[in-house]
Amino acid sequence: MTTPRREDFRFINPLRVRWSEVDQQKVVFNAHYLTYFDIAITDYWRALAIPYEVSMPDLGGEPFVRKATVEFHASARLDDQLEVGLKCARIGTSSMVFVGGIFRDEQLLISSELVYVFADPHAQVPLPVPQRLREIMLGFEAGEPVTLAEVGAWTGLAAELLPLRRQAGVIAPDSDADEATAVHVLLRNRLGLPVACARLLPAAAGVARIDCLGVLRVLRGSHYGRSLLLALLQEARNRGDAVVQVQATRSSRGFFERHGFEPAGEPHASEGLLNTWLSHAL
Repeated sequence: MTTPRREDFRFINPLRVRWSEVDQQKVVFNAHYLTYFDIAITDYWRALAIPYEVSMPDLGGEPFVRKATVEFHASARLDDQLEVGLKCARIGTSSMVFVGGIFRDEQLLISSELVYVFADPHAQVPLPVPQRLREIMLGFEAGEPVTLAEVGAWTGLAAELLPLRRQAGVIAPDSDADEATAVHVLLRNRLGLPVACARLLPAAAGVARIDCLGVLRVLRGSHYGRSLLLALLQEARNRGDAVVQVQATRSSRGFFERHGFEPAGEPHASEGLLNTWLSHAL
């Protein structure tokens, strides 16, 4: 097994060692390292913008672990902040080989090789890795984007936006009339599946508004909301808007503030939630 380096990985999954994962030697119990890699595999699909449960049936199969090899270089301890790197190193006819490394800062603690076989989940027989999945995985490792943003009008995107909003838990807009005048952005993954959406309303006195921002629950926390927000802020700049506002909930406020939004009023109750207007000067 080749010794991996931190810089070898595009995909890195952070974690912190919990008390329940430490054994009587006060180091991480060895079996937990496989759990760390398994958690990282789940987040690897999220990094590819692939909602696993709905995507795999469409691809005709699922990956199953065939072999897992772990090599121990040093131990992790309670409260260590670790980084788990995973890389798809090779795709065969039906197999996918991942190389993994668990790091504390730059120190390699654990290395791993995980072999998956793409197979029919019912018959449990190997199947060829679908070409679409092969291209997505190899493209990701080559640095290619995993999503494509389409900016357009309601008439062209409504058929995909409406079900996506329901799935993402987006609260229905106040007025249907705004749909026709808004600029809509739809984010699709490389399977063509809509995964996130938002809209930019026309500016009034130079102040525009972004709302109806939603990301599929399984993909949240993976920067897809950021892609939407940046796309609409650029649209606002292009048309000459001076300020963009959003109505943020308590849970989403930090997300917007990290992208340059500032409070523009006192918190207020709306739709049963405590919201705050935030502004971003362009």
